[in-house]
This record gives sequence, C-alpha cells and structure tokens, in this order.
Amino acid sequence: MLGMVDIEYIRKKHFLEGWSIRKISRNLGVARQTVRKALGSSEIPRYKLSKEKKCPVMDPFKDIIRQWLEEDKTAPQKQRHTAKRIYERLCQEYDFPGSESSVRRYVRILRQSTAEVFVPLTADWGEQAQVDWGRAKVYLDDRLTEVSLFCLRLKASLVPFVWASPTEKLEAFLEGHKRAFEWLGGIPAMLVYDNPKTAVTKILKGPYRQEHTIFSSLRAHYLFDSEFCNPARGNEKGTIENLVKYVRKNAMVPVPKVKSLEELNQQLLSWCERERQKRKTEWEQESKALRPLPTTPFRCSRTHIVSANSLLLFQFDRNHYSVPVKYSCRQLRIEAFVDRIEVYDSSKLVTTHDRCYGRGEKIMRLEHYLPVLAAKPRAVKNALVVRKLPEVYQKLRVHLCCKHPEGYREFAKILLLNQEFKYEDVLWAIEQTIKSGILTFSNIRLLLITRVANTAVNNSSQIKTMGLEVPVDSPSKFDRLLGGETA
Repeated sequence: MLGMVDIEYIRKKHFLEGWSIRKISRNLGVARQTVRKALGSSEIPRYKLSKEKKCPVMDPFKDIIRQWLEEDKTAPQKQRHTAKRIYERLCQEYDFPGSESSVRRYVRILRQSTAEVFVPLTADWGEQAQVDWGRAKVYLDDRLTEVSLFCLRLKASLVPFVWASPTEKLEAFLEGHKRAFEWLGGIPAMLVYDNPKTAVTKILKGPYRQEHTIFSSLRAHYLFDSEFCNPARGNEKGTIENLVKYVRKNAMVPVPKVKSLEELNQQLLSWCERERQKRKTEWEQESKALRPLPTTPFRCSRTHIVSANSLLLFQFDRNHYSVPVKYSCRQLRIEAFVDRIEVYDSSKLVTTHDRCYGRGEKIMRLEHYLPVLAAKPRAVKNALVVRKLPEVYQKLRVHLCCKHPEGYREFAKILLLNQEFKYEDVLWAIEQTIKSGILTFSNIRLLLITRVANTAVNNSSQIKTMGLEVPVDSPSKFDRLLGGETA
C-alpha cells in the first residue's frame, strides 16, 4: 500500500511536471493501476475489507450466540447473558475450543450493530415536570438509616425539588407533590412518571392506565395531567433519572448527620434553592408559565377502617395504637398521614398519634388508660402503658410498690393527677419529689397546686406589663352581704 508521501510525489510529478502514468510507474516500480488510484484521490490511504474474514474457530458457533442474544430480548433485564456467561455455556455445552477474548469481540460487534438509538426531548416553559423516587442513606440520630427521596424536576428550566420521607407509600407520594408545588409556587401542566403502584393500579394497552382513585383526586385538585412511561423504559424520563443520581452524589455527600427528618429536609431545601439560583434566568421564564396553586392544600392521607379491641388498641401497618375508653370494641376511621395518625368516630376527631414505621410496636397514650386504672388500680404495677412512661415514673413505681403491699394505690392516685394537671407539670412534680425524698401523693399534689398558682400570678403580671387594665372591685361592696352598709 502506498504511503501518503508516495501519493504526494506521484500527484506532483503528474500534475505539475507533466509525467505520464507509464513514466511514473516505471520510475517508482509500481503498477499503473496503483498510480491511477493515487491520482484519483488525495485522501489518506486506508485498508478496506472487501469481505468478512473467515474465523475457523468462531464461525460454527456464531449462529448459537446470535440465538442466545435474540432470546435475551424477552428475558428480565438483570438476567441476560454477559459475554463471560456465553463463553462458559459454549465450553460446557458445545466444547468450544476458542478463547474468551474471541467471544467477547464477537458479542461486542453484535451488540453494536443492534444498539438502540434515542431522540433528544424538550418541553416549553411550564409544560412538563418529571417525578420519581430515589433512596439514600443518612445518619439519623447517629443511626445509619435509609430514607426515600421524592424528586421532581421541571423539564425546561431543570429546577429540582427533593424531599426526604420515611416511606414511599401513597400518603408520602401525595405529600411530596403538595410540598413540591408549594415550593415552586405553581403547577406544571403535565407530570411524567414511570408506573408506580401509588399512581397506577393497572397497566393497559399503549399509553392508557387505570389510575389510583386518590391519585386522580390529587390531579383533580391541582388540575395537572399525567403521562406514564412504557414499562421498564426509564430513559423516557431521563431528566429525573439523572436528578436522582445527581442528588445522591452532591446533596448527600458526605453522608448527612441529622437529628430528624425535618432537619434533613431543611438542608435539602437549601440545596434546592442554590440549584434554582444557578438557573435563575431559566427559572424566571418557567415560573411565569406555571399554573396557580389552589386556595386550599390537598389533604395527603389514606383512609382506613379499623376495629379497636378491649385493650383499647387498633392495628394499622403492623403496629398498634390506643384509643380512649369510650371507643373500645368499635369500628373507627383513621386518616394515615406521613407523620401522624388521626382517629375519627364518624366526623369527630378522637385522638392523634405520631406515625410509627417500626414493626410490632404499641403506641399508647396514658390519658386513654387512666379511667381503667382508676377502676383497677392494681394494674398499675404491670400496665404496659405505665412501663412506657419516663424513668422517673419507674423509680416512683418501684419505691411505692415495694414499700407497702398496697403502695400501688398511692401510685395510681399519682397517675390520675394527669387528668387534673398537665402531663409536663406532673412529670416536673415527680422529679422534684424524688430529689426531696418525700414520695407521697399529697406532696406531689401540693407542688402542682403551687406551680399552677404561680403560673396564674405570672400570667397576670404579664397582662399588666402589656398595658392592659383589669378592673378590681372594692371589697366594701360585699359589706351588704354581712348585714353592714355599703361604703
């Protein structure tokens, strides 16, 4: 093959000095056909393979490899052949005599020839946002915990919103939308999803979906449209897929150390705000095109009907929660939010509990059991709700119950003070009596009465300092009641 220097020499001799093809051929010792090729093109010479080279070792097995790769198209994505696995099967099933590198080379050629191509996507201002869940690990109160990240990103401006949740359940899915819309100050016309069970109950033909009733209620409230990707085609919403990775590698590095999810979400909101400022020009355009928020926020909860038993407990999500005595052995309605459980009897709010995401836990409120403990005071010795109280209560229980066989009665009377005084005040009074060593009902009650009276006096003083005048009658006006004359 002629080099580029030879081609340059031939072309200059022919076009500049007028040498004939025969003369160039005779002087250089190359065929006239080679000279004609050099004169026909000044491009760098490249070797052109006219037909595929024969591979005596691989050729008998190429059809088998092609068949396996074709079958892979219908197999689960994470259970498809790798080049290494193809080589192993060829050796085990067909006594393949070649090397693994030969198999890898041929598999690479086949996959390159069938590689899928994609179309770049875009959207107008306010037209579209994409939604997805991600996961990350944080140190929550010094414990390494996995949290779920609700991610929403506007397609045109690429402004992100991220919110950390303890779960990906329906109520969290709804709460994420509400918080995102409120932070953005508006609503995009369309939101794009994959096919989460919190939004889709059944995948129908083509783009059609049977949507969750509560998700449809969310759409009706905020007036946006939804669009769903084809199953297992996350590339159709690549904007949000990239955001999930971006958040993990930027907002969550180093691994956050926080006391609560509220603290983590404050950090995430600050990060989102910095990202929004980076796209300030695009955001100004997009914010003008967002739809306005409704006057009232959406109620982000799931409704369930539960039955309270004779232990004043109902079960929800693998945990038990308590109810007041009058609602035992009854059916109640609960509204499950991300952070709390609201219990209703018809339309009346009965009680509220902090949401628990453990398993087999019993979340109990002392005030629910006080009427029962008043009737059954001996139960205070081993009542679970009492054992869940702070340590000062346990010290008081051990002291009273061990001091006298009927010490439980005194302890029960102290517990019943929570019906008359605030829980925090009773806790304070017990701590004071333990310090003084006088652990009696009368002493604790006296402390509480004194504390309440002092609080009332302080409140009265605060009212005076605010410039408010409280009229005070003269005591002499009551002389008439004693038979005397009025002043």
